This record gives sequence, structure tokens and C-alpha cells, in this order.
Amino acid sequence: MPADRLAVRLVVAVAVLAAGCGQAVAGDERAADTRANGGQFGVLQSSELLLVEPDREPTGSDPVADGADGPEETPPATTADGDPPDSAADTTETDRIEGPSDTPPPADPAGTIVAHVVTETIVAYTEPRRTADEVERFTNPTEYDGPLVFQALSPPADGWLEVLLPIRPNGTAGWIPADEVELTINPYRIEIDASAYELTVYRNDKPALTTTVAIGTGNTPTPLGRFYLVALLRPRNQDGPYGSYAYGLSGHSETLDSFNGGDGGIGIHGTNRPDLLGQDVSHGCIRVANPTIEEMAAFLPLGTPVHIFRSADDTA
Repeated sequence: MPADRLAVRLVVAVAVLAAGCGQAVAGDERAADTRANGGQFGVLQSSELLLVEPDREPTGSDPVADGADGPEETPPATTADGDPPDSAADTTETDRIEGPSDTPPPADPAGTIVAHVVTETIVAYTEPRRTADEVERFTNPTEYDGPLVFQALSPPADGWLEVLLPIRPNGTAGWIPADEVELTINPYRIEIDASAYELTVYRNDKPALTTTVAIGTGNTPTPLGRFYLVALLRPRNQDGPYGSYAYGLSGHSETLDSFNGGDGGIGIHGTNRPDLLGQDVSHGCIRVANPTIEEMAAFLPLGTPVHIFRSADDTA
């Protein structure tokens, strides 16, 4: 991975991706894995992680002005075969919206608005007014010691922005002041079909990467719904159960309220057991092969939406 694409800092948070990342295996195999990883299986301790903060500055694109056409098409970050571009300069991470502004950006069905918080704290309200009830108060940097971002659910209007919140219950939304964030348009999204064990990354609605995944067991299933990427972390032991990288998601386990001191957050991460891909083996996290998570970590920015569903029953 190009060194100039990533800034790495030590995580100072407590347990990360606390639920969903352990391996649901029985008896001696689980005990052996627990001992090999130096503690309770399935929990990432702060001493095991590094925070990876992808560069979100646009490269080679103009700001989106009021009434202007959207950014020009740029080469995809990966080809349909999963090959990376020749250099980092071949990709556009995000296209910045100059603002905040009450004028919605140009219609772009392939892009998602991401809000990057620029204040030390921000409050999400039940309605777009400061006298409304508070849903949650957030600090910036986050518990991961990384940047706080939200996925916007609609363009800003009248000084407010409706966003998806990384709290329980899954799918909770709130309103934040638009003057406390910077906005970018993210051309990527992730679709995970749990019934087919398949993850697909789209760029501008075109498949850029497809891979096989492992998901949660029947007792600790991977939650279905719409989430987004909130953090990118690198385990110190890249030969361990979390593989090369781990993306934290905004969602949480719906069967585990907590797990060894963590809040039951789920994620997408690598694995040291690629032979288990295509099976129900985790506590809720989504596992992919290490080469795949390394490729994803090279270009997928925080705020990327993640849709987890089951095509077999059209759930979520």
C-alpha cells in the first residue's frame, strides 16, 4: 500500500469491533485460538491496533459549485478483475462540496454525501432545530482517536443535515448543524449479500470488486441493514484473526449488547482462516481474504455506505 496514502497513529480507544470478530468454533479449537491470540477470543485490545486514516483530500477534481455539473468521471480505483490502478494519482478519493451550503449538490445517484465533523463536539437532534431533544452527543476525534464522520441521508437544507448515527439501535438517524461539518461526495458503496456470502464494492454504480465473505452464526448473526464505515484499523499482528486491516462499521450486533467490555460493534476485516470464507463462523463481523481487505483499505474512504441484506428472502 502506498505510504503517502495513509497516515498511521496509535489507537487510544478501548476494545474495538468488540463483537462479531471472534470465530464461532467449538471446544478445543476455540480454546487453542484464544491462547494463541493472547486473551479472550474475538476482542481487539487497544495495544493490538493502529489507526489508519486514509487521505480524503480530492485529487484532480474541481469543487462542486452551485448549479454546476458534477465532477468528471475518473478511472475506477480497481478494475472489474480486482486489479488496482497503476498509481494513487489515477484515483479520486472524494469530490469536495464547498460549503456547507443550503443548496443541494448536483444529483448524483452514484454518490453519497459524507459529513466530516470539524468541531470537537457535535450534537445530533431529533429535529432540525437546537431546541429539539438530543439524540446523542459525539466527540471528535472518536473513541478510536480518529476523525468523526457521518453518512448523510439527504442534502443539507436550511442549515441542517440529516445523518445516519453510529449508535444503537441500528438505523438511528439525527439532525446535525451543517456549519459544523465539511461535506464530500463519495462515489463508493458496499453491498453484502449474506445469503450468497458475497461482497461487492461499487464505484459510480459499477462493480469494482467482488469477493467471498464469511458472516455470523445463527446465534450471533451479522445484522442486516444500512451502515457505513467509521474507522480503518490495522492489527499489530497481521497474521492474527483480524488479518491485515479492519474497517469498523456504524452497526452493532443485535444479539450481543456488549462483549468483553466493548459495545458489540461489528466490522469488515481480514482473516487468518481463509478456508472458512463462505460460511457462518463469526460473532457478526464480515470476514474477507487478506489481499482483498488490503485492496479495499487502499481506496475506500470513511463514510462509505454498507448495505447488508439477504437476497434469498429480500430482507433489508
